[in-house]
Amino acid sequence: MRYFISDYSQGAHPDILKALVETNFEHTDGYGMDRHCENAASMIKQLIGKPDANIHFLVGGTPANVITIAATLRPYECVIAPHTSHIYMHETGAVEATGHKIYALDTEDGKLRPDMIQGVLDEFEDEHMTLPKYVYISNTTELGTIYKKAELEALSKFCKNNDLYLYMDGARLGSALTSPENDLSIQDIANLVDAFYIGGTKNGILFGEALIILNDEINDHFRFYMKQNLGLLAKGRLLGVQFGALLNGGEDSLLFKIAAHENDLAEKLRNGISDLGYDFLSDSCTNQVFPILPKSKIEKLHDEEFLFESWSAVENPDDFAVRFVTGWGTSDDDINALLAALK
Repeated sequence: MRYFISDYSQGAHPDILKALVETNFEHTDGYGMDRHCENAASMIKQLIGKPDANIHFLVGGTPANVITIAATLRPYECVIAPHTSHIYMHETGAVEATGHKIYALDTEDGKLRPDMIQGVLDEFEDEHMTLPKYVYISNTTELGTIYKKAELEALSKFCKNNDLYLYMDGARLGSALTSPENDLSIQDIANLVDAFYIGGTKNGILFGEALIILNDEINDHFRFYMKQNLGLLAKGRLLGVQFGALLNGGEDSLLFKIAAHENDLAEKLRNGISDLGYDFLSDSCTNQVFPILPKSKIEKLHDEEFLFESWSAVENPDDFAVRFVTGWGTSDDDINALLAALK
C-alpha cells in the first residue's frame, strides 16, 4: 500500500522518537510545567524574535483552534473564516459548540482578503446579529495555497483598523514557509497576527502543536481555558521533548528540513502529473496536490493499493478532484510508483 492520504499516517521521525526514548525515565512536573517545555518555548521565542510571546503546547490542531477562540471571544462574538477552513469543514462544529458562530466565506483559493471581510462587517451591523471579532486563516490553506507577505500585511492592517483579532492556523506552517513561492518569514507572521501555531502533528512528531499568543488580551487566564476545555496534557513534557527535537537548530531545524522534503516530493509529483496532461483543482505550491482525474483512473489507483482522498466533484461528471499528500516518510519510490500508475 502506498499512502498519500495524509501527512500524519506514519508515526514520528526517528530523531523525535530518539529524544522521547532518551528522556523516558526522567521525572518531571506535569501539565507543561517542566524543563523540556520551557526549553522548547525558549527556542520558539528566539525563532520568532519575540521574547515576550506566550507559548502553550497542545495535543492537536482542533484543541488549539477551539481553545484559542473560546478564550478570545465573548458569547455574542463570531468568527470569519473561509468556507474551506478546518474549523468550518472538519472539526464537527467544535467551535460552534463553544457558542460562537462561524461566518464562512466562499473563496477560489482558500484565502481571505480585506474586501471579503468588509462585506461581513457591512452586513452584521447591530445587536440583532453576532458581532464579527475574529478572523481565522490557514497557512497553508486547505487547498495547499499560501499567503504572500503583501497579502498578510493587508489583512493585518485591516484587522487592526477594524478592531478584529487575526489568527493563523499553522497545521502545515512548515510546508508554507519552505515553499519555493513563499516570501514570508516566521518573524513576519509573529509581527502581523495576534496568535498562530506551529504544527507538529503534520510535520514529523507523534502529536502536538505549539500555540504562540502575541496579544496579551488573548492570553488572559489562558491555562484556565486549556484546563476547562481538556487541553492540558498531564504528561505535558512529551510535547516539550518533541518540539525541542523538532526546533533544535532554529531555521536549520528538523521542522524546516521535513517540510522542505515534503514540498520537494510534492513538486516532483505535481510536475509529473502535469506532464501527463491532467489539470488541477488549485494552484497548490506545498505538500498537498489536487489533480483532477477520470473516475475510472481513480478506481484503478485504489485497486492498485494507492491510498488517497477523493476531494470534490468538478464540472465534468466523469472526473473528480483528488488529494495526494506527502509526509516526512514519503519516498522517491512512492512518487515514482504513483506516476507510473497514472501513466
